[in-house]
Amino acid sequence: MSLKSYIEAMPKAELHVHLEGAILPETVLFLAERNKVKLPADTVEGLQKLYEFVDFPHFVTVFNMVISCLQKPEDYIDVVIRFGQEMARQHIRYAEVTWSPQSHVWRGIPFSVLLEALNEGRAKAKHSYGVELRWIPDIVRSWPDATDDFHEEAARWISSDEALAGGVVALGLGGFEVGYPPERFEVPFRLARERGLPGNPHAGETEGAASVWGAIRSLKARRIGHGVRAVEDPALVKYLAEQKIPLEVNPTSNLCLKVYPSYTEHPLKKLVEAGCIVTINSDDPPLFNTTLTDEYLHAVEDCGLTLEQLENAVLNAVRYSYLPEASKVGLVAAFEADFATLRRQHQNSLF
Repeated sequence: MSLKSYIEAMPKAELHVHLEGAILPETVLFLAERNKVKLPADTVEGLQKLYEFVDFPHFVTVFNMVISCLQKPEDYIDVVIRFGQEMARQHIRYAEVTWSPQSHVWRGIPFSVLLEALNEGRAKAKHSYGVELRWIPDIVRSWPDATDDFHEEAARWISSDEALAGGVVALGLGGFEVGYPPERFEVPFRLARERGLPGNPHAGETEGAASVWGAIRSLKARRIGHGVRAVEDPALVKYLAEQKIPLEVNPTSNLCLKVYPSYTEHPLKKLVEAGCIVTINSDDPPLFNTTLTDEYLHAVEDCGLTLEQLENAVLNAVRYSYLPEASKVGLVAAFEADFATLRRQHQNSLF
């Protein structure tokens, strides 16, 4: 028994993972062949070489390459089922999954068709693997030539009756922060909020604390995707802790995209010790050669969290999810019972 075996067996929940960025390389190749998409690599090893990112714009280029392989409803169904299978393998019981409808609608696939396919995959994943998924469709802030009208239209799809009944739990904001501050997206987030949909934007990843402040003040963010660069402003860290605004932290993603040079220099532990509500996530796991299990291991072994702090971060992912309160209470109790069992099994090696 070891720390690794403990973490592998832990029940898990994830709040920050991109569906398109979670497609395994072998699935990308399968989809490309099925849809006759020419890729710059035709082996798993070749794709993994492409995933060695220079910077965030390079990452976006590769991300869009993956998206180009998704062309038919059955592609989305297959991807969600395979995602659910990977969740079950890692004991991830619940996930709120970000996806980018604009990228697909722009290519001629209606939002309603996308949502129907994703929900067919979601139902099959639950039936086959016992996992629960919800959706956070996002607006891509840096989408080429996008107008304000395009973003507002997207907010209307995402907050439609169909979406709210179909597992959509928040409106996200993704893409490259530089040059695209949160304030520019105040209207679409207000439109969604008026329909009862909370805001869940990315901020404080490739831009600093001002981006996080903008997400809070202009977009009324319920949670912050990433948010790690809040650490650059002590007043903001204090505010996040006092107001209980959770941060969805993705350590390996931050290293791969050059936000921080190493795990030891990553601010995860500093944010936890400052009283911030932190969850630990994988972002785009195959693109960053990681898994949620790996992220939990890095959090303890490399970022310096205690096992108790890790367990609390796992529970935070349930407590600050968009599940109904009764569901949260039940899931937290189940996780705590499993933690207790694992502690007994590992008492001679870890405790």
